[in-house]
Amino acid sequence: MSTAQKSATAPQSGVISFFERYLTVWVALCIVAGVLLGQWLPGIFRTIGAMEVAQVNLPVGLLIWIMIIPMLIKIDFGAMGQVAGHWRGIGVTLFVNWLVKPFSMALLGWIFVRHLFAAWLPSDQLDSYIAGLILLAAAPCTAMVFVWSQLCKGDPYFTLSQIALNDAIMVVAFAPVVGLLLGLSSITVPWDTLITSVGLYIVVPVLIAQGIRKALFARGEATYKSVVSALGPYSITALLATLVLLFGFQGNAIVEQPLIILLLAVPILLQVLLNAGLAYLLNRKLGVAHCVAGPSALIGASNFFELAVATAISLFGFHSGAALATVVGVLVEVPVMLFVVGVVNRSERWYESQ
Repeated sequence: MSTAQKSATAPQSGVISFFERYLTVWVALCIVAGVLLGQWLPGIFRTIGAMEVAQVNLPVGLLIWIMIIPMLIKIDFGAMGQVAGHWRGIGVTLFVNWLVKPFSMALLGWIFVRHLFAAWLPSDQLDSYIAGLILLAAAPCTAMVFVWSQLCKGDPYFTLSQIALNDAIMVVAFAPVVGLLLGLSSITVPWDTLITSVGLYIVVPVLIAQGIRKALFARGEATYKSVVSALGPYSITALLATLVLLFGFQGNAIVEQPLIILLLAVPILLQVLLNAGLAYLLNRKLGVAHCVAGPSALIGASNFFELAVATAISLFGFHSGAALATVVGVLVEVPVMLFVVGVVNRSERWYESQ
């Protein structure tokens, strides 16, 4: 990878963008807008919901590509060549991402959704809620990690190599991990739809994004930076538009039981804190530098919620508890991750005192 590409793909500033900083606010507004529009204009939402080909909703599919591709353009798979230089931090994150987080979320879902909170949740949606939580945890975060890494002064090239490796693994491991955990949770696995979702929302966007990335670099680093910066708001806007549609379909359930969102947030919050803390402590135990341990903990805890939302809609539909659970993950993600960033930054002296 050239020097120009390295500098372009590393996080470019330590400031979180306006859209990203207030993402939770926008999501909350989308909940209100979606619920109200779903009540006032049910015919429009039924028409949108019927625009499907092979169980893929075309408007949502387009929005999801607009959501995901700008993020994937930032990923440089050539950065995986740096993995050997950060093998301990990489190992910790992979362990947490693929061997702890999905399984811990499945356990938390079983404890909270199927048992502790079952009396307050619709009985016919319990399995669907757990499926959504599993989808959320099985997709490691990609582009938003650049932001978290910036804010905790993380090593940018560790972040690049870790994200590139995670994305490469996700192409082949996402479907098997999700299928295994859904099976363990006694949830029927629609394998054809799951594999189609992986193709549509991981493989094809990765190929498109990498083609665009190559074309942009052919025109120079300045062009790459300009286009990536310009595409950022479109990605967030597409996410918000998807949420308006989703909450338009979920409106009746939310109006009837608004407590659902709060209850689903509990296991998501716990799994973020659990996995971030585990990754951070393991890195300290292994003598990893703080500038690597910070992003390692954050990558280990955060989720690729755009992929989770897309897959939940494809597998279970707009009206499903799975789709709603993944959206709650979006609502929780930003404030919780900012809290984790604050803990990482404030504990640097303690971390390095070993």
